[in-house]
Amino acid sequence: MYGCGSNDRGELVGVKTKYKWFSERPFGMVSIPGGSFTMGKQDEDLTGTMSAPPRTVSLSKFYMDETEISNSEYKQFVEWVKDSIVRTELALMADFASGGSLTDDNGQPISGGIYDYAYAVTDTTNQTAYQKYMFENYYDLGTGLDSLKPLNKDNDIIWDTSQYPDEYYTEVMDSLYIKKNDARNGIRTFNNKLLKYTYSWFDGNAAVKNSSNRRNFLINETVDVYPDTTVWVKDFNYSYNDPMHQDYFFHPAYQDYPVVGVNWNQAQAFCNWRTKNKNDRMRDKKNFVNIPSFRLPTEAEWEYAARGGLEFSKYPWGGPNTTSDRGCFLANFKPVRGNYAVDGALYTVEVQSFNANDYGLYNMSGNVSEWTNSSFNNSSYYMGSTMNSNVEDRNNKRKIIRGGSWKDVAYYLEVSTRDFEYADTARSYIGFRTVQSTVGPSINTNN
Repeated sequence: MYGCGSNDRGELVGVKTKYKWFSERPFGMVSIPGGSFTMGKQDEDLTGTMSAPPRTVSLSKFYMDETEISNSEYKQFVEWVKDSIVRTELALMADFASGGSLTDDNGQPISGGIYDYAYAVTDTTNQTAYQKYMFENYYDLGTGLDSLKPLNKDNDIIWDTSQYPDEYYTEVMDSLYIKKNDARNGIRTFNNKLLKYTYSWFDGNAAVKNSSNRRNFLINETVDVYPDTTVWVKDFNYSYNDPMHQDYFFHPAYQDYPVVGVNWNQAQAFCNWRTKNKNDRMRDKKNFVNIPSFRLPTEAEWEYAARGGLEFSKYPWGGPNTTSDRGCFLANFKPVRGNYAVDGALYTVEVQSFNANDYGLYNMSGNVSEWTNSSFNNSSYYMGSTMNSNVEDRNNKRKIIRGGSWKDVAYYLEVSTRDFEYADTARSYIGFRTVQSTVGPSINTNN
């Protein structure tokens, strides 16, 4: 009765928001409905490890990438980091060349050449009281904060050496490319070792168990983002995989293939960047609210999604065979005593290959194994909760991978088979896909 007008009678009506919030399904993701399933080995355990006993696990609704992250998608991350690093170095050089003042003797802004890439000028004339306070107390020409000292993105970066505007610009770009003596056939390329992404994350699990200062649980990470393309050679001795090493990530022919050579730490950095990139683009929109973070799936989420709603299934398509009734292979793996090509692929295939499972997810078995957020422990099935189960241990560097790959036998394609790799190790057969938690009803299957 009192919720429709002004509350001048002191009734309890709650705090109402000015808009209706709804969960938006991210582009390229599918909605995985919440529910319960039997997780683990339900019939045979060929290895006899007893590390995946069957048990009932319940999960909240979440979104999951319908495909593995492709070379093209990961390149967007690499190019963003590259652009930021180049613009930062150009801005620092502009500060140095101008002596810290970007105005001439008449007080007019200096422009042209390196000065077109100086830090974006903050207009102090129309600042709010808060902005003025932050500017005066936190703005620093030596380092600066992104929010107070933004990079200037009005001008495109000039990559053509014949178009470099001045010597300052040339000096910066020269420092970012491999040295001439190290160039192959005289072709200098960007020094990929400089492509580092720095971010911070809050260790909430440790914080709730300890009441010390908040900053003790704020972890800063700096990660090399460029994939290790040498994995194609290092993973296989006495094998001519040089063309894959040279072209797989670089050549546009492989843009829709799953990214490999990415370790667990790099996958985590990608998730952080994807979240930041989305929030930054949406921040100026009306009724903006920070989105739930993109992240790697837990082991339980991965297996639940891989089953596609099929209870007691052996593979994402059901089972028990790896071929259809017409004899066509249903995944990219190592069948028939090592005849890699019989399934139609020698190495990886495009991320949207074969048939999707009943949740609309492609290549949940085969193609590349996938990183999860969970740490490997033989007893984790006994330790983990039966609700949103996950065993996350930052000190345990063995991270669970799931799904099997193009070089694995059928056993590793089973949705309940567990395997692991060390977090700092990259392989030519391990990729990843991301998930995002939903906010609101956990079981509702509406998108």
